[in-house]
Amino acid sequence: MAGNVYLANVQLTRAQARAMVEGAITQAREADLTPLTIVVLDGGGHVVVAEREDGCAPLRYPVAQGKAYAALGIGVASGVTGERNQERPAFLASVAAGSQGHFIPVAGGVLILDEQDCVIGAVGVSGASSSEDQQAAIAGIEAAGLKWGLEPTPD
Repeated sequence: MAGNVYLANVQLTRAQARAMVEGAITQAREADLTPLTIVVLDGGGHVVVAEREDGCAPLRYPVAQGKAYAALGIGVASGVTGERNQERPAFLASVAAGSQGHFIPVAGGVLILDEQDCVIGAVGVSGASSSEDQQAAIAGIEAAGLKWGLEPTPD
């Protein structure tokens, strides 16, 4: 029989993650995008919510998760990492190997920020073009009433 336990500190709730998924899907349907897969990770890289629309190919899930993980793991949006390192393929390959393949440095992974601009999670989207995936991720974060970030602006 289970006894009382201490609860973990949750910075990104299941309800917020569900709102992100619904917001991303709403934006995608309004834009008439192809079916999407959306993955929301907490600050530790654990899946809070993942959902695919009907018609998504099976590889969309690991791609969406890899985009979110790339953003979370590096501290900038997944597309920013890809752009910054176009001339450094060995670095990208090394990080992909170090993450056991859970690293997709292509637009579509967006950071979720708290009020102090600290990372509390990431959303990854796959299914449309990379820029459309990124816009759906941003729409989802906004639908949950949270802040998003691609990269910090210089002071």
